[in-house]
Amino acid sequence: METHRTKKVTGIGGIFFKCKDPKTMNSWYQEHLGLNTNQYGTVFEWYQGADSTKKGFTNWNPFKETTKYFEPSKKDFMINYRVDNLRALSEDLRKSGVTIVDTIETVDYGKFLHILDAEGNKVELWEPNDIEYEKLGKQLGSKTTK
Repeated sequence: METHRTKKVTGIGGIFFKCKDPKTMNSWYQEHLGLNTNQYGTVFEWYQGADSTKKGFTNWNPFKETTKYFEPSKKDFMINYRVDNLRALSEDLRKSGVTIVDTIETVDYGKFLHILDAEGNKVELWEPNDIEYEKLGKQLGSKTTK
């Protein structure tokens, strides 16, 4: 009899890092590396391997070095992982003794939860709703980086 396993990480949802001046960083990356940046960084658009008709998104975002968003981690970065079934995964993580920083937050474009890894780095888990995420980007007038 096969045991049901909760699906884990399905991809990178975002890379977030601290810097002195996010606006300057956005401009530098736009000018020199061609990222379509806005005040939130950029969003990379791609198609999912399991179903190439479905788009997926990965966010790249410089944060002001004084941000408290990465706390309780002391690191200057945070990685966001795309996951399936965040509720089931959070229960598995809780049972395994993983530190859960907060509760699941649900917004139109997905569900979020923060955990700490083995060295105390804050990790963001995102169960995305890519259709709503794309709508939000269009409402903001954002162009993705392809």
